[in-house]
Amino acid sequence: MPSHPLARRAGGPGAGKGGPPGGRKARRPLPQGEQFFTPGATGFRKAVEERSAAPLVFLFQLPRWVIPVVMVVLLLVGFAVPDWRGAVAVLPVAGFVGWLAYMSWPSLRVGGRLMRVALLTFLALLAADRFGLF
Repeated sequence: MPSHPLARRAGGPGAGKGGPPGGRKARRPLPQGEQFFTPGATGFRKAVEERSAAPLVFLFQLPRWVIPVVMVVLLLVGFAVPDWRGAVAVLPVAGFVGWLAYMSWPSLRVGGRLMRVALLTFLALLAADRFGLF
């Protein structure tokens, strides 16, 4: 059971029984049995996880295709436009990947960590190239 009140309100156990109010489409329930926060986290990690709870629940409620499509479109713009506008399109992708990498870092093995570092390095180099730093 999610340990954050926003998670329960947004579609956790018990949410949406008898249909949602106002005839709205029922929200996708959050996965059961998952840790919502890193056990024993303190300081900066705890603060980031608490601030990220609402955006993560919001993103989870979106249709599954929205985030990948938006990220692919921004990345394609970053590849296709060879000036600063391409770099500006890559920056949200890098920020999103960096945020998710930070959030998932404690549960990753070495291979997963290396892949995320490699992806962030690639995105940073692509943005730097588009800004004309090379």
